[in-house]
Amino acid sequence: MADDAENTLILTLDTGPVTIRLRPDLAPGHVERIKELAREGFYDGVVFHRVIPGFMAQGGDPTGSGMGGSKKPDLKAEFSREPHLRGVCSMARSSNPNSANSQFFICFDDATFLDGQYTVWGEVTDGMDAVDALPKGEPPREPGKIVTARVAADV
Repeated sequence: MADDAENTLILTLDTGPVTIRLRPDLAPGHVERIKELAREGFYDGVVFHRVIPGFMAQGGDPTGSGMGGSKKPDLKAEFSREPHLRGVCSMARSSNPNSANSQFFICFDDATFLDGQYTVWGEVTDGMDAVDALPKGEPPREPGKIVTARVAADV
């Protein structure tokens, strides 16, 4: 368990548990949104609709289409110099930099070409094997899903 339970997200995927260290030092607004959605149960049952081997797994869309999000307003970009490396969690968005809402992705491998263009909000500290095991595809035939998403302080 991480030292800071308020800034630790526990995703229970159908492939296993994943622990994510949240990074409010990099993206306070995005971390707040992720925690708020997790506490509302928003992510429970949501699939990873886009899983590209060697790149990333994307989820957080309740419609499973890649076009949906929460009913909350989109977030202002919080880009940083933090590199997109294996295990980094970052927000998905449209071509508008200030359009991140609920969708996010977890990098399988280094994707530094994304640096400074997407908001990094966390990093997997345990359970990357569960992320690696997600069914692949755009969308996968039988997508892997988030069974539950919880802030560690609430568990």
